[in-house]
Amino acid sequence: MATVAPNSVPAVPQGFRLGTYPVVGGEQERPVHKVRFPKFDSLEAEREHRKLHQAAALRWLGYNGYNNEGAGGHVTVRDPIMPDHFWVRIPSLVQQFGGEINPHSKSFSHMRPEDLCLVDEKGVVKEGGNMHVINPAGYVIHSAIHKARPDVVAAVHCHSIPSKAFSSLGIKLDPINQDACRFYNDHSICFHHGGIAFKKDEGTAIAEALAGNKVVILGNHGHLSVGKTVDQATFFFGAFDRCIQAQMLADTAAAARGIKPIKVSHEAAEYSRTNYTDEMAYIMFQSAFEDVVRASNGELSFHVRGELPRE
Repeated sequence: MATVAPNSVPAVPQGFRLGTYPVVGGEQERPVHKVRFPKFDSLEAEREHRKLHQAAALRWLGYNGYNNEGAGGHVTVRDPIMPDHFWVRIPSLVQQFGGEINPHSKSFSHMRPEDLCLVDEKGVVKEGGNMHVINPAGYVIHSAIHKARPDVVAAVHCHSIPSKAFSSLGIKLDPINQDACRFYNDHSICFHHGGIAFKKDEGTAIAEALAGNKVVILGNHGHLSVGKTVDQATFFFGAFDRCIQAQMLADTAAAARGIKPIKVSHEAAEYSRTNYTDEMAYIMFQSAFEDVVRASNGELSFHVRGELPRE
């Protein structure tokens, strides 16, 4: 089993854009705590951290009504230890996927790290994990995305009413506010979707449409987000959904007045998008993570053994 010596610190994944929010005021003399993406003293610790945050992300999705479609919706997270994952930089293996996925039909709102299923690149639930059936459509879609995007650690897809409505329009999100600028020229549309994604080519088409973007709108279905942490992917999913709601409200109000919503300029939208780092997106979800942990009554913890907080 791959691991890291106790006193060493694994490097941040290649391509991970670090950068926290700047300290306000240039006269700050005494150091202040800044939330940062954590490091770990072993890959086992990183695995436990990913599973903890995946369980918390699922609970947050459940609390916000994204588990109202029965067994629909799925979150996947790469495992950092198994050699067929992108953490192991072996070209012949880097395109494969195996990782954690939520078990089929279990409530998001009560998910625990030990409930997650370890799945290999063929969709086989492995011994030693939670031997529970998984969502077949979730496997078809997510495995194709993880295979096509070695940089993606997590992918999130659930069914929301705003997203289902907006995805039938065949249009992208407009940069009508600062939050929407996060996704400016960084999301795509896939209209290949033909129903329940049980066929392999459905997942392949979605992965191709996603390309290098944060989000893909699935025509007549909803949307899916990806990230370099499950925190980032979950934040993107919720933020994109709220931006959809804002756009539909603005479009409706504008149409009633015979006008069109005013868009943020190309230059300002590009500036906003490029200044949001992967670490900042991770940070944006930490207040939600805190809410979930505190509401768990001790089932979930804030940290895992071997997690090394950043300065």
